[in-house]
Amino acid sequence: MTELLTILQNDPWLQPHKEVIDRRHRMVAEKETELTKNDGSLSGFASGYLYFGLHRIPRGWVFREWAPNATEIFLIGNFSNWQEEERFRLTRLDNGVWEIRLKSCELSHLDLYKLSMHWDGGQGERIPAWATRVVQDEETGIFSAQVWQPENPYKFKKKRFTPNTSPLLIYECHIGMAQEEGKVGSYQEFRQNVLPRIIADGYNAIQIMAIQEHPYYGSFGYHVSSFFAASSRFGTPDDLKELIDEAHQNGIAVIMDIVHSHAVKNEVEGLGRFDGSYNQYFYPDGRREHPAWDSLCFDYGKNEVLHFLLSNCKYWLEEYKFDGFRFDGVTSMLYYNHGLGKAYTSYNDYYDGGQDENAIIYLSLANKLIHEIHPQAITIAEEMSGMPGLAVPYADGGIGFDYRMAMGIPDFWIKLIKEHSDEDWKPTSLFWELTNRRADEKTISYAESHDQALVGDKTIIFRLIDDQMYWHMMKGDLNLTVDRGMALHKMIRLLTLATINGGYLNFMGNEFGHPEWIDFPRQGNGWSYKYARRQWSLVDRQDLKYQYLGDFDKAMLKLVKEEKNFQKYPIEKLWDNNEDQILAFRRKKLVFIFNFHPYKSYVDYGILIKKGTFTTVLNTDSKAFGGFGLVDESIEHGVVADALYKKEKKEWLKFYIPARSALVLREK
Repeated sequence: MTELLTILQNDPWLQPHKEVIDRRHRMVAEKETELTKNDGSLSGFASGYLYFGLHRIPRGWVFREWAPNATEIFLIGNFSNWQEEERFRLTRLDNGVWEIRLKSCELSHLDLYKLSMHWDGGQGERIPAWATRVVQDEETGIFSAQVWQPENPYKFKKKRFTPNTSPLLIYECHIGMAQEEGKVGSYQEFRQNVLPRIIADGYNAIQIMAIQEHPYYGSFGYHVSSFFAASSRFGTPDDLKELIDEAHQNGIAVIMDIVHSHAVKNEVEGLGRFDGSYNQYFYPDGRREHPAWDSLCFDYGKNEVLHFLLSNCKYWLEEYKFDGFRFDGVTSMLYYNHGLGKAYTSYNDYYDGGQDENAIIYLSLANKLIHEIHPQAITIAEEMSGMPGLAVPYADGGIGFDYRMAMGIPDFWIKLIKEHSDEDWKPTSLFWELTNRRADEKTISYAESHDQALVGDKTIIFRLIDDQMYWHMMKGDLNLTVDRGMALHKMIRLLTLATINGGYLNFMGNEFGHPEWIDFPRQGNGWSYKYARRQWSLVDRQDLKYQYLGDFDKAMLKLVKEEKNFQKYPIEKLWDNNEDQILAFRRKKLVFIFNFHPYKSYVDYGILIKKGTFTTVLNTDSKAFGGFGLVDESIEHGVVADALYKKEKKEWLKFYIPARSALVLREK
């Protein structure tokens, strides 16, 4: 009898699916053995970017591309007046690989180039699949690869960096929309103007969206065309490296939002029909196109595709020193139906044959590779079906992510705000929704991300306050809607952070209640940048209430950072009373107390707790955070004995808590 994998030992309800779990685990090991037989390791296998693409060599250049369906390939560019010339014809090698070697004088830094690809019955211009620099002509809008070989390339000052994950506090951001001016922001502007804010706020990681080159700015970076090229609309590769280096120097980990779940359809800019065939990189027939995203689905069963994607992971880790990845669209990868139209209500839904086991193998190998290269790397899965084992190490029977996104939490908050009156916010439900997760998997909790800020949706603050934000956010302006919205904004964030079991995420600007939505320039809005920016001046102004929310966010993060490994402390529920709308729980020395009642304040409210003395360390109702200052924070809270609970060694902790507020007490 074989020993049970740890995932099966931890969850007996998975044992009916032991055969499937064991088979998937075995298939990953077999595929790894197959891929590494020549290179000895996954890292050795995933070095395609060192072979393919354009490289400087002694006394010249070498360029290679994989295009098995091609019959002829020419390198074209400004050096050939964009015409095919015999001296720039590639030579076909084995296994569909093409190569050309050039003299030093035939290419120069900043030259533009493409491939003129020929196949039986057709021809077209293509940007090389392994291109590491792609630029767009401002006048024509045409994309081209660009030679990037500066005389003095950027050298990292911080050679080694270890992310702080105790806990992981992520600031999700988009370089282009991170400035106040109506334009596309740059890596340099972000480094100079936004990074200092993130450091001062207390976050220890940034998660950057839209790094991989994409033809359409409004795609938010999710329709990738050139997987190895950092988007040139934000600046140069050296600019991005300098940003990452400076983040590291200030203790900030840099996570990349990587898109391996699909690719843009474009044929000239992307991989859509790279060598003239339809299934070089993508599944054939009906599985080729994503039914909801207008994009193409990678064929994870092809070793050449695994080579491309695994090499892509290694490239960003090695070349740019990213500290890990948030994998986008994992649900779409895992299932033949892309997770569309299915509720996933039982374990059978994860093992019924509807899963793309090629994708499961790829994701498992990607996690093994990333941690082989960088053992402290951070991998996060954006996954909504709840597949067990996603954030369990491969050795224990899982897929190997470090964290999974707690995608149900923001959905819960939005549903609660939209559909329930304040009197119907039940502490039992709140606590359940925020702590209902697999015990053996770490999650990234968040009240809202960029998804909730897009046009067609609303941020939490905008749902709570709406158009009153335009008229009543001046300090001293009393407005019941604004007061309610700010109070709940603080409480929602505090409760989400206080119940983490891994990390916490916030999208840039949402910490101070950034108004309105995100809408990228497009035909429908007259190509306007009005909503594709962040209005930092709002939180900087001393006369506006946004500052209160920003200051609370900073204080909240500081509190949990002061408790080393806060995310690992068990959550002990102390009290929940749906009628009173009071919730209280403890994590080591910190006691969190929430009063969600819209109008009832409580004097000498009591909760049972082990003996101790407690002081107030955070109060959402503090005047410093835009509250009414009704709590005397200098008071020490003792406990009152009760003979009924003597055997349980519990006594009554009594306190005053105003309506719609939260207190955090620390045991002395």
